[in-house]
Amino acid sequence: MNPARRIAIAMSGGVDSSVAAALLHETGEDVFGLMLRLSDGASGHANRCCAPEAIAAARAVAGQLGFPFYVVDAREAFEASVILPFICGYVQGITPNPCIECNRAIRWGTLLAHALAIGATHLATGHYARIDSANGTFRLRAGVDRRKDQSYVLHVLSQEQLAHAVFPLGELTKDQVRGHARRLHLPVADRPESQDLCFAQGNYQSFLVARGISAAPGPILDQEGNPLGQHSGLTGYTLGQRKGLRIAGSEALYVLEKDAGRNTLTVGPRGAVGRQQFAVDRVNWIAGAPPSIPFEADVQVRYHAPRIRGHIRCTGDQSAQVILECRQPDVAPGQSAVFYIDDACLGGGIIQP
Repeated sequence: MNPARRIAIAMSGGVDSSVAAALLHETGEDVFGLMLRLSDGASGHANRCCAPEAIAAARAVAGQLGFPFYVVDAREAFEASVILPFICGYVQGITPNPCIECNRAIRWGTLLAHALAIGATHLATGHYARIDSANGTFRLRAGVDRRKDQSYVLHVLSQEQLAHAVFPLGELTKDQVRGHARRLHLPVADRPESQDLCFAQGNYQSFLVARGISAAPGPILDQEGNPLGQHSGLTGYTLGQRKGLRIAGSEALYVLEKDAGRNTLTVGPRGAVGRQQFAVDRVNWIAGAPPSIPFEADVQVRYHAPRIRGHIRCTGDQSAQVILECRQPDVAPGQSAVFYIDDACLGGGIIQP
């Protein structure tokens, strides 16, 4: 127990945040729960993370453990910082990552500011990641459970934010977390987890339609620009996709490019999928400043994708050029490329077209 600390724990009603809260409370930390209200079910989306049953589950855990629990209204901020950029990204033909923007603007922006304003010294979450410090600089490190590691979505954190961050699950595996939940008889011990977007309920195309984004059909082209068929709307396709193209041919075809301006979908053989070189923008360097010289690091280009060795050259304070050791199919504009040396996350930025 550290008597100088008062820890706000971000709760979602799931097992991870509930166990994080319980472990802190069990060690005698002064904790209280905060839960984000991100939607009221109107405006075309109902958010799983703040559904009535999720709020009730989080409140039940706080009540069982005996610490205060509050709900923070972040609906306007979530709409402006996460929902609208997500919609605009798909309209522009890119593949945005709203979970990263939520961590950047909402969890470690709006929620952290609220927690500090009401007396917290730290904000804890149920992320599978670790923090340490060396020579006065905080480092973000991957969680011990590599299957659940979430340092990728946390690469947007700054030194100031890491100074206030606590990740109680970083040294644990998911099985161990479930074990703690059962040991502590938490009501969420066996609650299933979902990997879907919290606000799209597993169907982002229906979400986009509900928000007024129509799926206009258009031509499917080969690499030479010859028409091969019709697509049903660019928002329904992702780079590297094979299934659902409904094109007969002598070889399998994959989505290579989406051109929102012309409303065209370009397809080609598997050998043409992906990229080896690309630029990244809005780069956040966790150490606070970009490296002064080019360097090599492991690069992760999508959540849970394997890390590939790459050469990184900074072209500005928030921009860089990346050359991977080989072509990777998961490189998609709008997603983030995140850089690692061993298990330390250096930062990352958004892949450009």
